[in-house]
Parts: sequence; C-alpha cells; structure tokens
Amino acid sequence: MTVGYVLGGGGVRGAVEVGMLRALFDAGVTPDLVVGTSIGAINGAAVAANPTAAVVDVLEHAWASPTASAVYGESWPRQLRRLAQSKTHLNDPEPLRLLLESILGADAQFEDLPVPLAVCAASIERASEQWFDTGPVVQAVLASASVPAALPPTRIGDEHYIDGGVVNSIPLGEAISRGADEVYVLQVGRIEEPLGVPTRPSEVGRVAFEISRRHRFARDLDEVPEHVTVHVLPYGGRQPGDERLNAYRRLDRTHARMQAAYDASRLYLEYHRRGR
Repeated sequence: MTVGYVLGGGGVRGAVEVGMLRALFDAGVTPDLVVGTSIGAINGAAVAANPTAAVVDVLEHAWASPTASAVYGESWPRQLRRLAQSKTHLNDPEPLRLLLESILGADAQFEDLPVPLAVCAASIERASEQWFDTGPVVQAVLASASVPAALPPTRIGDEHYIDGGVVNSIPLGEAISRGADEVYVLQVGRIEEPLGVPTRPSEVGRVAFEISRRHRFARDLDEVPEHVTVHVLPYGGRQPGDERLNAYRRLDRTHARMQAAYDASRLYLEYHRRGR
C-alpha cells in the first residue's frame, strides 16, 4: 500500500490543511508520497521534509509568524504603489521566500527529502503544466505559489512560472500516476460550496476559476482506477468573512480554520477506521 497526500491550492484557506495533517498523524496515517499545488505545495513540502507529527507544530508556528503576515498582509496603499511600479503584481515575493527557507532550509533539494515530493506550476512560455521533483525545492515551491497579480512569475532556467492552481489545483491524478493507491486529499473546501451566477465584477473571475478547478478534480475522481482508494477530507465549513473580496489576505481566522478542519477530519477518519 502506497499512501499519497494530495494538498490542493486555496490561499489563506490552506490553513485547513494543517488541521487535516494533525488528524492524519493522530490516526497514524503517514505519507509515502506527497504532491501539492500552491499553498498545498508549501504545506506539502514541509511534510515531505519532516513526515512526522512534529511538522504540524512547525506549520502552525509558520502560519502565525510575522513573515506569513507579510506575504499578503501589506497595506492596500503599499500594494497599489507596487502594482503601479511593476504593472503586474501587488506583493513582494521575498517574504514568501523567507518563510519557505525558514521551514525547509535555503538549500533544500528534492532528492534529499525523506518522502518523495512533487509540486505543480504553470509554465508561461509553454502554456502547460510543469511538475518539479528534482533540484532546489524552495524555488520550485515559490513557482507553484506565484499567484497571478498577487506575486510576480517565478523564473527557473529560461522559463517563467505562475501558480499551479491555474492548471491543476487539486492534483489527485498526479498522485495516482506516481503510484499512490490510498490517497488522502487535503482541500480547502471550495469544491463543497455551491456556485451561483456572478452579480458583481469581483465575482466573475472567482466563479470562472472555480469551474475550472472543480471540473479538473471531478474528472480525476471519475477516472480513479478500481484498485485506488480516495479519501477527500472535510474542511470543517466556511469561516465568517470568506465571501469578501479581501478574504484571500486575512489571517485572523487561521487557528479557527485549523481547528475546524482537525475536528471534521478526525471524525471522518475515525468513522472510516471503524468501517474497516
């Protein structure tokens, strides 16, 4: 049995994945393979580097750190000044790089990780999905998490990469293709929330992206081979303010997200363990 963790994208809502990880380790479910996209690449890289329950404390500390707040937490005037200067992005990628280096080490290599890791990014030049599983980890994870308009594209070699969520937000199929036959999907909950016809300009892009995200994941679920078992862990429900435009940069609900996801995932895992 090869256990795969699939960690999806979702910005600050990715805090729920930390609660799910605690539930998994409490249940004795450890990974043989980790794949991740965007915030899932960040959380997933931490797990691949330290595949024990101790990583949960590391991630909780990282999520609560001033460095994490600096990733998206700058004031709107400062962000708008950066956008006016860069013409492409609101945020400085340096705080995210520092956060990754604090968790993984600046010189971390995929080949040295205790558990195999693969992270997804989108190549601009080739307009295609790119998976990184060799070489420097920090740069690859930064590429996977380079949210368009929020952060600049990340250059690796002669190519530029943006957030992997654009092409594969919940990479279930990748984990299966890499040999996982018991898969635990850590997702931020959007696939469980109903979509409605947009009524404001701010909703148009969100709804379009959600259709793309959900269509890809639904297709992957339909194509799961019979010998593979997939567990989609529950995220614990929406938090107040999730419907607001600025929700992507709010870290004030981080602990509540972690706790809600832990409680829901613990119950799910207990139920399925009894069912066996």
